[in-house]
Amino acid sequence: MTGEGWDRWAPELWQATLETLAIVGIAGVVTVLLGLPLGVALSVTGPGGLTPSRTVSRVLGAVVDIGRSIPFIILMIAIVPFTRLVVGTTIGSSAAAVPLTVAAIPFFARLVEAALREVSPGVVDAGASMGASRRQLIVKVLVPEALPSIVAGLTVTVVAMIGYTAMAGAVGGGGLGELAVSYGYHRFETGVTWVTVAILVVVVKAVQTAGDLCARRLSHR
Repeated sequence: MTGEGWDRWAPELWQATLETLAIVGIAGVVTVLLGLPLGVALSVTGPGGLTPSRTVSRVLGAVVDIGRSIPFIILMIAIVPFTRLVVGTTIGSSAAAVPLTVAAIPFFARLVEAALREVSPGVVDAGASMGASRRQLIVKVLVPEALPSIVAGLTVTVVAMIGYTAMAGAVGGGGLGELAVSYGYHRFETGVTWVTVAILVVVVKAVQTAGDLCARRLSHR
């Protein structure tokens, strides 16, 4: 890309990058707020959990598995009415955040469930022997002990989200994906495509590095 070309595309690339970060940021926060308790519920109601319930576990598991099995591009189309209801539109970065969140919640919930299962039963038994309630065992024992693995799972989820935003851009979801498709593909501005790829790689690497660092610090706290 020449200097003149860079001057032309730099503002749009910057704006698209900010849109991508905003989409992932909003979706990431909502995913944690909803996916974490869902993952906890999957863990505590499952076999060997604090409050095992075959019915609840099967229902939650079925919902999560269905959500994980739907390809993202199909999910975006399938929940168009819900997206319009939530944000009032089906195009743009705000609209892209809705299906992105819906896709990420069950994915993250399963990772949380797996992280909680890694907690040693002895730690939970020790907390119970000290008179801790089930809620206290979850809040003060299970989740804190599994926190490094939960952070690692969140990192994986956010990286997947970044890839999904590029896919959402292909159908008007805004961000770097839309810029790459609209100009890099349809208008044969291949330089724009390669720059967007480079930016996405940098963002993914930054997220992965930050997540790994945070998980390591938590595991040695």
